[in-house]
Amino acid sequence: MDSTRETGGPATARIAGRGRHREPCAVRCYCATRYTEPVFTIDVDVLVTIPNGEELNPLRGIHEYCEKKGYHAEGATIRVGEWPVQFIPVFSALTQDALENAETVEFEGVPIRVVRAGYLAVIALSTGRSKDHQRILSLLESGNTSRSELCALAEHYGLAATWEKFAKRFLNE
Repeated sequence: MDSTRETGGPATARIAGRGRHREPCAVRCYCATRYTEPVFTIDVDVLVTIPNGEELNPLRGIHEYCEKKGYHAEGATIRVGEWPVQFIPVFSALTQDALENAETVEFEGVPIRVVRAGYLAVIALSTGRSKDHQRILSLLESGNTSRSELCALAEHYGLAATWEKFAKRFLNE
């Protein structure tokens, strides 16, 4: 590998900001491990806003930038050093608000924006997958979010019934 090419977190943060995609932030991997114990994940998910007019090929700018820098696509991800990175366009009001309310932290000397724990949990709730149920429980156990915060966010984004079902099944409510 070219030793002058950035890898990992710094490169991912810089790539996500290219192609007129403003205010990117990490969704999973670093986010989850920031708030809970490390968990196995295959890739890093980075949430990006897509400028109007790029709906047919929303990630074109990021892909073009990556190719110029020597980072190549591997299926749905782009290999950045040792990290497979998946850039995900904002797809709902929930993910838009998660992006807008993200916090900035330092990672490998580079400031990156990270989805807050409550939003991360409600995004996980919206998917309904078993591994995401475990992520919600881990986020609650960590103390970085609360049942009341998740209930309020779930209600705000039309997921109140989903939250009630989750709470009854996993939180004995």
